[in-house]
Amino acid sequence: MSYSDDVIARVKAKNPDQPEFIQAVTEVIDSLRLVVDNDPKYEENAILERMTEPDRVIMFRVPWIDDNGKVQVNRGIRVQFNSAIGPYKGGLRFHPSVNLSIIKFLGFEQCFKNSLTGLPIGGGKGGSDFDPKGKSDREVMAFCQSFMTELAKYIGSDIDVPAGDIGVGGREIGYLYGQYKRVTGLATPGVLTGKGLTYGGSLARTEATGYGLVYLVQELLKDRGDSLDGKTVAVSGAGNVAIYAIEKATQLGAKVVTCSDSTGWVYDPEGIDLAALKEIKEVNRARLTEYKKYRPNSEYHDGRGVWQIKVDIALPCATQNELFLEDAKQLVANGCKVVAEGANMPTTMDATEYLQKNGVIFVPGKASNAGGVATSALEMTQNSERLSWTFEEVDAKLQQIMVNIYHNIDNAAKEYGVAGNYVAGANIAGFQKVADAMLAHGIV
Repeated sequence: MSYSDDVIARVKAKNPDQPEFIQAVTEVIDSLRLVVDNDPKYEENAILERMTEPDRVIMFRVPWIDDNGKVQVNRGIRVQFNSAIGPYKGGLRFHPSVNLSIIKFLGFEQCFKNSLTGLPIGGGKGGSDFDPKGKSDREVMAFCQSFMTELAKYIGSDIDVPAGDIGVGGREIGYLYGQYKRVTGLATPGVLTGKGLTYGGSLARTEATGYGLVYLVQELLKDRGDSLDGKTVAVSGAGNVAIYAIEKATQLGAKVVTCSDSTGWVYDPEGIDLAALKEIKEVNRARLTEYKKYRPNSEYHDGRGVWQIKVDIALPCATQNELFLEDAKQLVANGCKVVAEGANMPTTMDATEYLQKNGVIFVPGKASNAGGVATSALEMTQNSERLSWTFEEVDAKLQQIMVNIYHNIDNAAKEYGVAGNYVAGANIAGFQKVADAMLAHGIV
């Protein structure tokens, strides 16, 4: 048995009830075979075993009182996965689906994503099965304060810097930061990112993941003598990543014709009306069923189905495992040329393999959606220097980071004889930096 196979078998045996984590580890290690199975130093130093075991997992009870005076109890999790290249960095997700497997998969992926940014940040992730949807501001505040009362013991600007993720936006970050100050007595803005602009936040952070996704696709096309101008694009999701991917793709000349939420999806052959989408989702916090009121010629469909529309480029921006094998077959049949992930692991492994085997350029989320965490690290830099950069300064730095990520994963794939395989390229490029740091630190 090869070193890679041995580690995958061990991870499956130790974590049998964690399918998302096993999926992520298997996908990453499969593409690292070219590296780790041909250099004995990785096995001799148990690099893969150490990378697939978090530094620590913190799990805790979160009691809070709802508006009816009833005590509610949720579970909080923080996985501090690897700090070889810097403080743990990764978002907090508040969603009913949150469990240890999902947080470990996200934290594991975050190690490589953060490495790819070129910035000194390690990997971590956290969250809770609390659902902010339908809750009053007071209830959200009560939960966030209880959550941070415990989490504050384990984080800090030089230790672990959480950010937002699904269910954790500016409102939640504000409540979390306020409670951090309250229980620690430290007015340290660098302990959280995604903050409001009045207390240490960064311009362009809201737009960063979606913009970064499109910047990477733009550079990929430019490298092939092409551009986004005139391309038709399908986007899934209607949250932060999707909205700003649609915005930037439209600015660069593409026509985005779909978006979706947890209840259904929209097809607008004239191009998604961004102002309408922002009003529905960011202002009214409503469902996409409202979209037809703004655009009568659009189509609304219950369930899922954005990938059946004929497009040049597909950008899955909703959540993990949302693009299945049958979707990949539909995209290929319709002539889709590029799939780049805006969400974390939205494409199943068999769908990824089908896309790659059928000539579709596929870019994994650890590379293509790294703009969010990259800009979070830029926010940390501004906090450390007590500075605030302009939107244009942050956006220019973000664009350069995404250009660099594309060329790094492209070069890594070429170096190991798998040119155009950006799953392998991203995993190899991200892995090598973390592994080199771990080797330099000794057995820790």
